[in-house]
Amino acid sequence: MNGLSTLFYKEMLRFWKVVVQTVVAPVVTALLYLLIFAHVLEAHVEVYPGVAYSSFLVPGLVMMSMLQNAFSNSSSSLIQSKMMGSIVFVLLPPLSYLEFFLAYLGAAVIRGLVVGLGVWAVTLAFVPWHAPHPGWLLAYALLANGILGALGILAGIWAEKFDQLAAFQNFLVLPLTFLSGVFYSIHTLPAFWQTVSHFNPVFYLIDGFRYAFVGQSDTDPWLGLLVSGGCFVAISALTLMLLKSGYKLRH
Repeated sequence: MNGLSTLFYKEMLRFWKVVVQTVVAPVVTALLYLLIFAHVLEAHVEVYPGVAYSSFLVPGLVMMSMLQNAFSNSSSSLIQSKMMGSIVFVLLPPLSYLEFFLAYLGAAVIRGLVVGLGVWAVTLAFVPWHAPHPGWLLAYALLANGILGALGILAGIWAEKFDQLAAFQNFLVLPLTFLSGVFYSIHTLPAFWQTVSHFNPVFYLIDGFRYAFVGQSDTDPWLGLLVSGGCFVAISALTLMLLKSGYKLRH
């Protein structure tokens, strides 16, 4: 457990030392999204009856920021260690692959939650706090950060250079995030694209998280929890299998 706590502490320090880049910057980006989209669409769009567009938008922005930063934390740490050759100092100590996984995952979850709290805090000046289902909020926040944190470890293991990691993020993570209903309800889409959206696991994360804030959603939050939980188990199992084999780390 000493190895786990030490590696976790090292990962926490890594992102906290550059807090302006890792926390403040994504909070400012989310605030700009809110100011632009809410200003343009507030008076013209009502996605759910009785829910202002800004109230609809804020949960999506919070979740999107958490997802992107949880992924970035674990993936960037691993690829930097591999490129610099310092990964050997993590692999040499008698750390189990499970401890390795939990340390990187824990730091990714913490960074995601910190960024999410920051985004939510700055939006309070524009949208009053309202969360009728705090249990759903916590469940989806932890699941979302866990899934993208584990996916970041997987991407960091697979990638051998920064270009490959950027491709993973630009062609997988960003499309799944932006096409998941952050800025719109899937019910506004044609029937074909509604069906396609239901195959996007990030859609369930954002939809369930939004339900915690506004009490309305595009799908059953229990179904979203089931899909999200299955994704977390599957991604974590694959990542642990690769870590145990030493794939692209020890060979």
